[in-house]
Amino acid sequence: MKKADIKNLSAGDIQNKLAEVRADFQKLKLAHKISPVENPIQIRDLRKTIARLETELTLKQQ
Repeated sequence: MKKADIKNLSAGDIQNKLAEVRADFQKLKLAHKISPVENPIQIRDLRKTIARLETELTLKQQ
């Protein structure tokens, strides 16, 4: 997700999206441990998306 997309979400939507992205991240990490994932850059992208969501959530809660 782009930063502009995240800014348009409400705090509740960000929490829902964060839970969804974290679940995807865990599934991808597990799949990569079992056998190499076709595109391992997805793991890095999901990790960065999680960080963006957490940062925006912190800003909205202040």
